[in-house]
Amino acid sequence: MAVKLTVNKDLCVGCGLCVGSYSDVFTFDADNKAEVIAECDDSVAEEAVASCPAGAISK
Repeated sequence: MAVKLTVNKDLCVGCGLCVGSYSDVFTFDADNKAEVIAECDDSVAEEAVASCPAGAISK
């Protein structure tokens, strides 16, 4: 099942973990904050949410 994640820009610290790990799902915006560019499967979504050190990614 495809999941569309969201990034809370107020919480994102721009560390790049999500972009580096899931470059097909995330990129950086003009402010160097993570931005969702594609849907992903549920297992990737769970991993991305759990790995964000700032807790900025959610389903």
